[in-house]
Amino acid sequence: MRPVILLLVLEACLMVLGCRSHSNPLPETQPFFVRHQLSSDFFAEGVAVGDFNRDGILDIVGGAYWYAGPDFKQRYAIYPPVVFDPLNYSTDFLTFVYDFNHDGWPDVLVINFPGQDASWFENPKGANTLWVKHQVIDHVGSESPAFVDINSDGIPELVYIAADGRLGWAGPDPSDLTRPWIFHPISPNVNYGVFTHGLGVGDINGDGRPDILEQNGWWEQPASLAGDPVWTFHPVPFGPGAQLYAVDIDGDGLNDVVASVAHFYGLAWFQQVRQNGQISFCKHVIMGDPNNPNRYGVSFSELHAMVVTDVDGDGIPDIVTGKRHWAHGPNGDVDPNGPSVVYWFKTVRTDQGVDFIPYLIDDKSGVGTQIFVGDVDGGGRREIVVSNKLGTFFMQRAGNALPQVQPQLPLTTGCQP
Repeated sequence: MRPVILLLVLEACLMVLGCRSHSNPLPETQPFFVRHQLSSDFFAEGVAVGDFNRDGILDIVGGAYWYAGPDFKQRYAIYPPVVFDPLNYSTDFLTFVYDFNHDGWPDVLVINFPGQDASWFENPKGANTLWVKHQVIDHVGSESPAFVDINSDGIPELVYIAADGRLGWAGPDPSDLTRPWIFHPISPNVNYGVFTHGLGVGDINGDGRPDILEQNGWWEQPASLAGDPVWTFHPVPFGPGAQLYAVDIDGDGLNDVVASVAHFYGLAWFQQVRQNGQISFCKHVIMGDPNNPNRYGVSFSELHAMVVTDVDGDGIPDIVTGKRHWAHGPNGDVDPNGPSVVYWFKTVRTDQGVDFIPYLIDDKSGVGTQIFVGDVDGGGRREIVVSNKLGTFFMQRAGNALPQVQPQLPLTTGCQP
């Protein structure tokens, strides 16, 4: 083995085994991720991936810079870079990639601090120059806006809270892609605030139409969106989390909901239950506070970003989340200076119920307000990208073998408060 590779492997092993006691000591056979730090400056808490130079290799964008793959050592400015004070916040809360003007070059959508604007930056098609900015929304409320095709037209739209307190969505004007986007409310004014937590999109009732999830329940999409009708609201206390996901966790064909707690402790899934055609949810706590940790002994706070996706390729959705570093500074929230961890929870369906086995990805990066999970290096395995007050990071998969991790507590299967 070459010396450089050996050093990377040793570093990765130390990352996995050297974490403060967040879980049982894990065997050296645990699959690990090699952490690559692209920047140590605070540019953003949003992050995304796209092939910005069209060389067939994915690149990473975090704040004002995009980093060219495959080694991400060369970076290029999208807009004038600003290094932000970690005691405060950046102007990039979330980042999304899409070819807005359909010219074949991926552009970048930046969601500013909650209550500020959303703008997309036009890819200069390989020219080494700043990208042209198109401000398309003046006020974006919510701390986790979703960028997804809500009206099934094949083009993603932004789901967010408008300045008047209504929940809805907006998308590009097909007659002029640089014009401001048109807002379509789906709720009355229910006094949603700028910093409202918890938002997602997914089909809850199985009718093929995406519904909108928020911390107080879900809004059912009607058969027609003509005239911007108010959607039907179904109250469920999903809680003040980050991104909400509607996904079939237990394999019964019904979409459940996965939710985290953004500024305390807590991770849970809400099992969908059908009885006489009525939909209800049974809450299962995956991880609580230090007095009620994961059954493997894991507990951490500030789960302000989350992705639910199949990490290990077994066809079952897993959970990727972590601790947001200094969500409100070094003296805010709970345990603000604890290890900045990133975990993935492997979903295991058993005869007794669903288990979630925690595997440490890293303890020196944490999350911001967004996580990207996908095959970044083209190796066929899922990897992790984050950007936050510690910098911008790429966690690259470097192993496959799963260890035997012994639980400390029995599996709890009943509904929990």
